[in-house]
Amino acid sequence: MTEHPLIQSTHADDPGPGPAIHEALGGPLGIAESAAPAVVFVIAYSIAGQEPTTAAIIAAAVGGLFALARIARKETIQFALAGMAGLAISAFVVSRTGNAEDFFLPGLLLNGVYAAGYLISILVRWPLIGLILETAMQKGTAWRKDPTKLKLYSRVSWIWVAMFSLRLVVQVPLYFADAVAALGVARVAMGVPLFALAIYLSWLLIREPPVSAAPARP
Repeated sequence: MTEHPLIQSTHADDPGPGPAIHEALGGPLGIAESAAPAVVFVIAYSIAGQEPTTAAIIAAAVGGLFALARIARKETIQFALAGMAGLAISAFVVSRTGNAEDFFLPGLLLNGVYAAGYLISILVRWPLIGLILETAMQKGTAWRKDPTKLKLYSRVSWIWVAMFSLRLVVQVPLYFADAVAALGVARVAMGVPLFALAIYLSWLLIREPPVSAAPARP
């Protein structure tokens, strides 16, 4: 099983988060998979006389080409499959509503779910980053009894709340304004770059193991 990128980047002999971020993004092909469909949709929508269903189908076809490229190169197709599922849902929504901006609606809803999930986990004192990292490292839930670790993982989880929330703050108004081209630009600009920044900021906080508070002497 592939380790979580934040776990990889905190290894003592790891020179930095670069390799972990690279793997988390799926390499150059993964980065292209993330950005290309939105760009293709906007271009096709403009060229095809603002016909959203045709543009959505073309964007989904581009996602399919990326999946075939991974298969041909005998690479993992988890990124392609995830992207294809998202594109299929987006294309279906557009075909039902006929609104071009709805191509971006599933992504907005997903960002809302993630933002809410991380926020709730912090409020109930089960920060998701702590659950992800400690479970992946097979350390159980003992970290929750350590105030220092609990605080650290809560701070890191706030980074992800901020990332998903920032996407919503910028893109939701564009969605309601029917600004399809601007939505495409925002989707690309706030996709891979913002995700990589969140990983890097998280690594800055957790690269040094937190020092637990010493138990009080009797």
